Amino acid sequence: MGGFFAAVSKEDCVFDLFFGVDYHSHLGTRRAGMAVYSKENGFEKAIHNIENSPFRTKFASESNSMHGNMGIGSISDYEAQPILVRSHHGTFAISTVGKINNSEEIIKNIIEKGAHFFEMHTGDINQTELVAAIINQKDNFIDGIKYAQEIIDGSMSMLILTPDGVFAARDRRGRTPIMLGEKKDGYCASFESFAYLNLGYKEYRSLEPGEIVVLTPDGVKTIVKGGDDMKICTFLWIYYGYPSSKYEGINVEEMRYKCGSALAKRDAGEVKPDIVAGVPDSGVAHAIGYANESGVPYSRPFVKYTPTWPRSFMPTNQSKRNLIAKMKILPVKDLIDGKSLLMIDDSIVRGTQLRETTEYLFANGAKEVHIRPACPPIMFGCKYLNFSRSTSEMELITRRVINELEGENPSMEVLKEYADPDSKRYANMLEKIREQLKFTTLRYNRLDDMISSAGIDPDKLCTYCWDGRE
Repeated sequence: MGGFFAAVSKEDCVFDLFFGVDYHSHLGTRRAGMAVYSKENGFEKAIHNIENSPFRTKFASESNSMHGNMGIGSISDYEAQPILVRSHHGTFAISTVGKINNSEEIIKNIIEKGAHFFEMHTGDINQTELVAAIINQKDNFIDGIKYAQEIIDGSMSMLILTPDGVFAARDRRGRTPIMLGEKKDGYCASFESFAYLNLGYKEYRSLEPGEIVVLTPDGVKTIVKGGDDMKICTFLWIYYGYPSSKYEGINVEEMRYKCGSALAKRDAGEVKPDIVAGVPDSGVAHAIGYANESGVPYSRPFVKYTPTWPRSFMPTNQSKRNLIAKMKILPVKDLIDGKSLLMIDDSIVRGTQLRETTEYLFANGAKEVHIRPACPPIMFGCKYLNFSRSTSEMELITRRVINELEGENPSMEVLKEYADPDSKRYANMLEKIREQLKFTTLRYNRLDDMISSAGIDPDKLCTYCWDGRE
């Protein structure tokens, strides 16, 4: 995933930019950067690897040495950004959040016109560089941004820093948010709604899907009006979002409580655990909602040890990655031994870590381990954000099980039946997953219950990864 922040001010904006970007640290773990502009100094940019150190540590020097009254910054799991570009539009810095599915086609098109790209160490093209190249195909920024939004298959929101202001553009279906804040000296644009509140900004408004605005220290001007054809990612509430965030006016923490409550209502006396617990960190609020609804005490049978793992340090070897993930979780044996536990995680993707967590609990004396994911079974790899960019559909536990039951390459009609919580195929899939992952019982949150917990028009929510609806 990734997040970004922009600030424009009549005074120096670097303090706000530094902490505004830092408040997005939960959205990315690998690369981070800031770019600022002032008439006196022109453009300044810094990018660092943050895999083993927090943003604040890596950018402490730049927070004091960089100066400008306009700036953008980002934290990402993938591309190094913001990137600085010199083109016929002049010099500009750009940062993006999204996913491009048709990059090869676009790259081929642009290369035929004489452009070139630098490969990242992964062999991929930096998608932010590609977006900049798309924009440069047109005569001005506005036409360039609109062109990028039109030809990109996937989603793309962006911030562009120019000497004239910061352009903010939300992707055309609004799959990711851009929130605006204001204070006496200027404005900001942010992925997360809470990131600017402690910096003295108050909520201004959110961008509509496809809307393009330009921020200057004197105001916010709409360049291209947005629409109401929205498909915002529901996973923002389930997993990505920080508890204090709001998307489309709906708070993350409160939505998670409602998901947990819905799971408890579906259980209603079928299981009788001694305690309810959430897999840290995103499962915790869902578990609190379950406990409040069911009356079963909430407890913490294991805790996450993070002081020496401030970022998500992970070796490249998968077996070592699994070991490190397990090493972060410390059991509270007195709350496990002889107990029936009901565990809530945000989701099950591959199933590897939750299976190991369950084995870990049994090894520490648990009598039963009941699993309640806060969202429905993930059936399709995400086409619109990089939630599952490294996860092919065949790595999903659901698709592996379906292949075992149906053979390879089941039809879309069959897959949709497996996504139906009232079908026999769905029940068979759940039982197979339960057996393989060694849970005592397994019940996923239903899609209708999850959508109801969000409390906004279902047609405005993207649910593709659960039901295949585009």
